[in-house]
Amino acid sequence: SFGPPQVGFGAARRVGNDVRRNLAKRRLRVDMMMVELLADTAYVVIASPGEETMSFDDLVDRLGDAVSAIEEADSR
Repeated sequence: SFGPPQVGFGAARRVGNDVRRNLAKRRLRVDMMMVELLADTAYVVIASPGEETMSFDDLVDRLGDAVSAIEEADSR
């Protein structure tokens, strides 16, 4: 039996002050709900500068592309 995916979020100081970093992490949490993740897998998502102002669809696409790239590399 597989467990659910686990996701951790972080944001470096270069993203901005506390308010901007927290906003970026909150947006990533919501957007990650739209991305299909593998069961029994741990993900670490680090916010980049500008993500707190990126459109919802662009951020979901970016996260989806990153997860797909990880899955492809893992299947090799």
